[in-house]
Amino acid sequence: MSRRNASSEGLYLDHFRLNEAPFNLAPDTDYYYDSPTHHDALGTVLLAIDDGAGFIKITGEVGTGKTLLCRKLVNDLGKPFEVAYLPNPPLTPDQLYRSILREFNLELEAETSQALQLQQIQDQLLLNFPQKLYVVVVDEAQAVPDETMEALRLLTNLETEKHRLLQVVLFGQPELDYRLEQGRLRQLHQRVVFSSRISPLSLQRVEKYIDHRLNVAGHRGESLFTQTAMRLLFQGSRGEPRLLNILAHKALLLTYGKGKYRVSKGHVRAAVKDTDAAYKLPWISTGLWMLLLGAAALLLALLLL
Repeated sequence: MSRRNASSEGLYLDHFRLNEAPFNLAPDTDYYYDSPTHHDALGTVLLAIDDGAGFIKITGEVGTGKTLLCRKLVNDLGKPFEVAYLPNPPLTPDQLYRSILREFNLELEAETSQALQLQQIQDQLLLNFPQKLYVVVVDEAQAVPDETMEALRLLTNLETEKHRLLQVVLFGQPELDYRLEQGRLRQLHQRVVFSSRISPLSLQRVEKYIDHRLNVAGHRGESLFTQTAMRLLFQGSRGEPRLLNILAHKALLLTYGKGKYRVSKGHVRAAVKDTDAAYKLPWISTGLWMLLLGAAALLLALLLL
């Protein structure tokens, strides 16, 4: 990516008549795209929380939009729920408890044993029940240490005779599934009542995703990406939203740098080449493959005559 193009990031907005950069990597819920797997995952979590499930697990590969879904969940949970969002999970049990209560605007007394900490937490949650129900949302949960996972499990033991006082939603990479299957976390694994898996976007969904983000950013009219460009974006990202954002952003910069108004296959190929994490594109297009296969079939038919 040339220095000129990189410095033109702000200028291309006017060029494409956009109000803001459509492919920013920040987890802005205004840009949330409700793909089938994201829709199912969010629905699963909301249903499970209403059901008082205790532990809920959502997994997906790197870059599939877990953090954005996590923020969407936090924003969508209204009263009577109080939400503690933990984006940096490598905490000790003591740090975990204090972070959670800080998020809930509650306090622990001076340092004490874990059993007494749990008792203090239960007392405060009971004091606010049923006017307030508490949910802890943990992002990147595959990085939570084992002893802190156990501390999370103990939190879900806090309950009245009929209701849990606190529920936990774990968002993590597939490594989280592997860790929970290990013997040392067996008790926690048994507590996971609801789970869902986020998948990458299909080609059709990539097209809708790109146009959705452009529309939110203020674009109106014909798509800024040709159909061939869309297909190459899908192949270069394999439908992973984070990588898709990177490639689409670079392709727009390159298009602007050339003074063009629609992203073509050449712009996407250059963006993919400039991105180490991107997947390699086929050297030959699908259309040309079909043409060559057709020619080969015709030649074979003539030889068999």
